[in-house]
Amino acid sequence: MNNPLTAAAGLPAFSAIRSEHVRPAVMQVLEQQRQRLKVLERQETPSFDWALQLERINDAVHRLWGPVAHLNAVLSSPEFRDAYNSCLSLITEFGIELGQNRTLHRRFSQLEKLVDHSDRTKVQLISHALRDFRLAGVALEDRARNRFAEIAQNLAQLQASFEQNLMDATDAFQHHETAEEIVAGLPEVVLERARRAAESKDLPGWLLSLDPPTYVAVMTHAESETLRKRFYEAWVTRASDRGPQARRWDNGSLIEDILRLRHEAAELLGFENYAELSLATKMASTPMEVFEFLTDLAAKSRPVAKKELRELTEFAGRSLNAWDVDFYAERLKQVRFQLADDELRPYFPLPRVLEGMFRVAETLFGIRISAREGVDSWHPDVRYFEIRSAQDELLGSFFVDLFARPNKRGGAWMDGCLVRARLTGLNQQPVAYLVCNFNPPGEGQPSLLTHNDVVTLFHEFGHTLHYVLTEVDFPSLAGINGVPWDAVELPSQFFENYAWLPEVLPWISSHYRTGETLPVDKLAALNASRTFHAGLSMVRQLELALFDFRLHVEYDPAAGARVAETLAQVRSEVAVIDTPAFNRFACTFSHVFSGGYAAGYYSYKWAEVLAADAFSAFEEHGTFDADTAEKFRRSILASGGSRDTMDAFIEFRGRAPSLAPLLRQAGIQSEGTDVA
Repeated sequence: MNNPLTAAAGLPAFSAIRSEHVRPAVMQVLEQQRQRLKVLERQETPSFDWALQLERINDAVHRLWGPVAHLNAVLSSPEFRDAYNSCLSLITEFGIELGQNRTLHRRFSQLEKLVDHSDRTKVQLISHALRDFRLAGVALEDRARNRFAEIAQNLAQLQASFEQNLMDATDAFQHHETAEEIVAGLPEVVLERARRAAESKDLPGWLLSLDPPTYVAVMTHAESETLRKRFYEAWVTRASDRGPQARRWDNGSLIEDILRLRHEAAELLGFENYAELSLATKMASTPMEVFEFLTDLAAKSRPVAKKELRELTEFAGRSLNAWDVDFYAERLKQVRFQLADDELRPYFPLPRVLEGMFRVAETLFGIRISAREGVDSWHPDVRYFEIRSAQDELLGSFFVDLFARPNKRGGAWMDGCLVRARLTGLNQQPVAYLVCNFNPPGEGQPSLLTHNDVVTLFHEFGHTLHYVLTEVDFPSLAGINGVPWDAVELPSQFFENYAWLPEVLPWISSHYRTGETLPVDKLAALNASRTFHAGLSMVRQLELALFDFRLHVEYDPAAGARVAETLAQVRSEVAVIDTPAFNRFACTFSHVFSGGYAAGYYSYKWAEVLAADAFSAFEEHGTFDADTAEKFRRSILASGGSRDTMDAFIEFRGRAPSLAPLLRQAGIQSEGTDVA
């Protein structure tokens, strides 16, 4: 059988990949890499070229498993999920073998003494490799090392189950409605999708799902409080012991097991808690540094959030439940700024937004972005774009998959398909995945975005530029690889700023019927609305960050996870909106319990400080200043994980980062303090 997953070069043949291909390919490729490892182990005197062979081995595994993990996220099916789950343990086992290989560890320790220390990138590669060996338990005695490996296997399965439960719970919910007064206020694009969904099942009226664009539309626009409450309860009880699907998919016990195993793994490595282990690969150096950063930001933000909520309550003329806040906030925004989401949506057709967003990147970084047709993909909606230099050199490419559909993970993200490599026998350009969950096109009209959707797209494209514009030749340090997780959001949050600029809004807006750009008064109103409820938004993110971090710092094996108690304590200190007792948010917190943000959700705010300060340099010199943009590209985007992030930031900005630009940008005026 010709297996598309074993191809050694080129883009994955996504349309040819089937569930039955996964296990044979995994067995074949892992056996090949084990044989290559044996050859490396036999070499007594390592050279840097020897170390690069390990880069090739890791890339071969990524080339195999990357498409499998990606398809499981964007086009899952029972058969493919089973294939993914059955092989996850094999991939995890290989990674543990590699990380705990004492022979390789000794060779890298030798190489550390031999390498040319004036070559910053080579030194960084070896330093990261030695760190990763240590964090994989290479130095543990046999019993502890075996236990660490067992924990890693269990965590991989538990975290995958968490995500799959959440996806299943989200997809399973449907609300059939026939009363027009109940769906009053919902955008026509949402109603049209729901109408088509109902017709497909021979039902009258509307069939509303729980995908992100529908949920946001209901919470923001549904005039019926009954409908808002139903959707809110369904959303915050997904995969839990409460709500319309109580205990059918319950992540509660998984959270307990995940936190227990993370804590045990950290202790085996000599850390006091998992948060210390998490910080071993981040910019922040101690848990206290993170706590001080978050609590300082909360102290500055909470008074603003309280004032915003008080004004909103007065506007509504009633006490507000959690499912009322977004609805009345949208109404207040309409009154205050003469601005409504539905009024703006026709001005942001996706093709126009993409065109204008690409123009921003082209203007900043001297690149050209163009669609390439005929590239194999996993779904008819997927498109493929190439990025070229001004000299027409291919720098990299990216897939975009932007519409919500069943069996697709919620949210928005960027991930790597192929990573840049310039190695003996391996020469490849970077290729990224850019994934969102927007409303798909309707009858005779393109996908129409809210401005929040536009900001999300700019955010993920910032990640994409970071991944594709790298100039690092070694895969483990190229793009976002090797970048501390609390800095990886810097380029994405930096690029969001351009979705708000008055000079950019005409590039990304054009009425899908008339071609008219966003009127001047609406453009001004949109800009004025940027800091609307910035305090409420800030304390919500700080609530999540503190909850995540405290869970991992304060975990006590004798007391268990104390998830509900910890969340209640954090909310009492930071939040300003009351949360109903049935809320089971933790069971949906995939960033922390199935993603890469465990004891690291603070990274969004940490990196937002860096991003706001970086953008302030453009505000000082010109938002499209060529010299500033080239400096940012060279210091931040091109360098990937090849150097210390703080050094890279200081090289760009000329000083350590300051909190002041973020507070100013959010409309939370305060004296700036350094985070360095």
